[in-house]
Amino acid sequence: METFGVPWFIAVRHLGPPLFLLAVGGALLLWRRPRRTALAWAALTVNFLAASLPFLWIGVQVITGRGDLTVIGLVMTLLQPTLTLVAWLLLLWALVFPSRDSGRNHDLDMAERFGQTQPAQENVG
Repeated sequence: METFGVPWFIAVRHLGPPLFLLAVGGALLLWRRPRRTALAWAALTVNFLAASLPFLWIGVQVITGRGDLTVIGLVMTLLQPTLTLVAWLLLLWALVFPSRDSGRNHDLDMAERFGQTQPAQENVG
């Protein structure tokens, strides 16, 4: 990072929390798989990409020598919060809203989750 003119503590301060969220969120996704695992993984990855976008942009500027284009810098500045918003919306969609196969027997799903072979029968009479 020092090669790009960014001190390490700045990179750690900006990339540390999204990287921690990616690691812990990934561990939770492996431990407790939601119905839409791919969307949750996409959300965690897009969130980390949004955090690393300014550093990627600085790297591109240094490599190409095109650091004088302020219009592209403005677009990148607006792109980072948009990507963060997309990441949180993906995570919300993955974890809150029901999936298309939610019409499946909920009792059977809960029974499978808790290790029972047959769902508990309700005593009706």
